[in-house]
Amino acid sequence: MAKRCYYEILGVDRTATETEINKAYRRLAKKYHPDQNPGDDEVVSKYHEVVEAYEVLRDSERRQIYDRYGHEGLARAAQGRSGDGGGDPWSAVQDFIDAFTGGRRRPRGPRRGEDIEEVLELSLLEAATGVKKSVTVRYLGNCRTCGGTGAKPGSRPTTCRRCKGSKREHILFGGVFSVEQECRACGGMGVVIAEPCPTCRGRRLVEMEETRTVDIPPGVRTHLRLTVPGMGHEGEPGAPRGNLELIVHVREDKRFRRDGHNLICEQPISFARAALGGRIEITTLTGEKVTAEVPRGAQTHTTVLRIPGHGMPDLKDPQCRGDLLVVLVVETPTNLTPEQEQLFQQLAELEGIAPKKGLFGKLKNLITGDTPQTDQK
Repeated sequence: MAKRCYYEILGVDRTATETEINKAYRRLAKKYHPDQNPGDDEVVSKYHEVVEAYEVLRDSERRQIYDRYGHEGLARAAQGRSGDGGGDPWSAVQDFIDAFTGGRRRPRGPRRGEDIEEVLELSLLEAATGVKKSVTVRYLGNCRTCGGTGAKPGSRPTTCRRCKGSKREHILFGGVFSVEQECRACGGMGVVIAEPCPTCRGRRLVEMEETRTVDIPPGVRTHLRLTVPGMGHEGEPGAPRGNLELIVHVREDKRFRRDGHNLICEQPISFARAALGGRIEITTLTGEKVTAEVPRGAQTHTTVLRIPGHGMPDLKDPQCRGDLLVVLVVETPTNLTPEQEQLFQQLAELEGIAPKKGLFGKLKNLITGDTPQTDQK
């Protein structure tokens, strides 16, 4: 029977990260573990599938072979390892890759440090103008006392007897097939530490803290990922450090709302300004004062003024900016002066005399002094 796709077994996409693969494996291994399902051969078979898929996808080199050449490629690489006669068990894997790609054989080398993800909180103004942010991360770094070997200064780790320094071992399931996994004797280190370092206690890594100033470009938005190279966890001695992945979260603003590259805000205007129109002053997100023309007969929440070039900048081209959309909100006066009240009383009377004349036209007559005309019978 043909083997199932490893990604399908773990329920992850082909673009899944190492973290996503580890999470999926832990969940499925717990679900199908033989100890949790005694006597259920079908579930145990699924467990073996999960382990096999995980052991391939968690390793960058084997995953590369599988992604390009599938199960057959892995089988051919395994045959090469079994006939190697000793030495580095991964040499056949690299030979297999080089045979198809024409590349030059390279040593596997120390493992790179893992990335760190952090959420970066920004205000809408900071997202619009760009900002320098001080970012502090806690990461795992190689112990400075032992240089990341885990051994007490003056001593040296010894090669693991089980995996012979390869960091991997084969586990036989039911006498039918074997799965290669991280060596349990050395924890995948390839060495055993007889005299642990007093600082890291043989763990090689200790928690450290670093602060850097990061330039945030104008135009960023929520969920955007910004990469800060070399600010993640440290790798094995001699390997590059991981990166810091900043996930942007732009806080909501009390006045302005983002719509793509445009900004939307509400602007209160008086009843008279809505009726007669005229120029008003608007404060933009950056605090700049601009003027705009209100049309006669403006309607609340319906009339929108467009202020070009005062929206959000384009992340790829900060010189290109969206617009500011100003939604007019007509305010009904509550505390009237005697003069204002008298004018509104006259307006109310006019509504009874000339019902066909619009409200805004009547208010205009009151202000300009024009005499309203009655309907001709």
